[in-house]
Amino acid sequence: MAKIRITQVKSGIDRTERDKRTLIALGLTRMHRTKEVEANPALVGMINSVKHLLKVENV
Repeated sequence: MAKIRITQVKSGIDRTERDKRTLIALGLTRMHRTKEVEANPALVGMINSVKHLLKVENV
């Protein structure tokens, strides 16, 4: 599987509870934190639901 680098670029403050929980599930708890994850369908769906808060790069 391909790896994806995700970085939180916008705050989760004043977002829906669903968006906040999705960020936590992705392992992003603060601004400008970066994670490298394997691109599987479940994670890609989570990333797409909060893509307005993230920067996504292929590794």
